[in-house]
Amino acid sequence: PAPAFGDPALLERIAGNLLENAVRHNVEGGWLDVVTQSGPRWSTLRVRSSGGLVDPATVAELFEPFRRAGVARTARHGAGLGLSIVRAAVQAHGGSVAAEPIVGGGLAVTVHLPVG
Repeated sequence: PAPAFGDPALLERIAGNLLENAVRHNVEGGWLDVVTQSGPRWSTLRVRSSGGLVDPATVAELFEPFRRAGVARTARHGAGLGLSIVRAAVQAHGGSVAAEPIVGGGLAVTVHLPVG
């Protein structure tokens, strides 16, 4: 595991929201991939999962409160707050978060948090 320092509750919320979103918006029989890495200055958490197609032009909107993309827009669960909470918690720790669509469907979300 990659070390991350900060508020334990917020760090848990970051990981929990990313995993919950990946499972919630996955497709039946889909896949989920979680990778952690650490370096001298940053720890990285990357969560990738299969799912519906996400328009690259709308990826940045996923971090806005109450915004959802792709098939998630019509889903009956979730309020569209998960990634906005992740972004706020990551920024509170001096880190960054980004998302990118996966060719063929799905999303990869990468969090970088400072070490130490």
